[in-house]
Amino acid sequence: METAPIYSEISAAPTTAKGYMAKALDGVPLRLGVWETAKPCQGTVLFFPGRGDYIELYGHPVTALTEAGFNAVVIDWRGHGLSGRISKNPKMGHVNSFADYQHDVDAMIKCIDELQMAKPLYLVGHSMGACIGLRSLFDGLSVKAAAFSAPMFDIYMAPYERAAAWPLTWALRSIGKGQIYAPGFNDDSYVFRHEFSSNTLTNSQTEYERWVMQGTKRPELHTGGPSMGWLYAALKECSDLAKLPSPDVPCLTLCGTQEETVSVSSIRDRMGNWPKGQLEQVNNAKHELFLELPEVRDAVLKKIIRFFYNSQ
Repeated sequence: METAPIYSEISAAPTTAKGYMAKALDGVPLRLGVWETAKPCQGTVLFFPGRGDYIELYGHPVTALTEAGFNAVVIDWRGHGLSGRISKNPKMGHVNSFADYQHDVDAMIKCIDELQMAKPLYLVGHSMGACIGLRSLFDGLSVKAAAFSAPMFDIYMAPYERAAAWPLTWALRSIGKGQIYAPGFNDDSYVFRHEFSSNTLTNSQTEYERWVMQGTKRPELHTGGPSMGWLYAALKECSDLAKLPSPDVPCLTLCGTQEETVSVSSIRDRMGNWPKGQLEQVNNAKHELFLELPEVRDAVLKKIIRFFYNSQ
């Protein structure tokens, strides 16, 4: 593996990060950020980010995990951060199939094995990363426990939007037009399309402004809106996963009471049928639980760390 930059100067994560470029089975280069705890090690946490996210955005959870005695490994998914951009328009958030993300997971595990990082493994998945993580668990990813933040078990859409999205995205994809933006999206990332006052992601203006700062200083980290192809692939994956029984893995899922990005009902359905799962609502929280007000964010991280300790 080659080394890769980690922009610690714009992140809240420890400056001890090591960056690596791995390669997926289909040849897509993938950036990984690795932090090793200075305390007696309890294992290694795999961090699966959400759509449009990147390594430097997750400084707070990385800090909390390493201070609690866990190593942390965060990935830039294909089309995100400094990983390979797979769309003709490098700003577009596109994927041909959600199965492609499993190539990224495999490369991540291979990297961890090559670095001989401590076991057991734990999983933290946020939003789209939780959807990818759920599929990974079905496919045999071996972790001691998983924690999901605002998981994208389905996308928050009005019934009329969903009724139109399925046939439209399928038709465009089938005629080779999957790489056009979904309605209302463009090359700009979320924080450059919305003022803080109208955002649906976080109540923390400080974290929102940090997000803007990162995209201003390092615009190559940001990804624009989703393609119609991504939307079709996401809807299909969520539908397929909903038909499967929950895996035999302890799982803690947290969801904000102000959630407007993913489907809360799909989260309740999944966790209500997960024998080793538990769902906790987080008061006064929007979608980005790890970028929320400090008291909310810290409480979420403490719950996850306590859950991992209790799963040992």
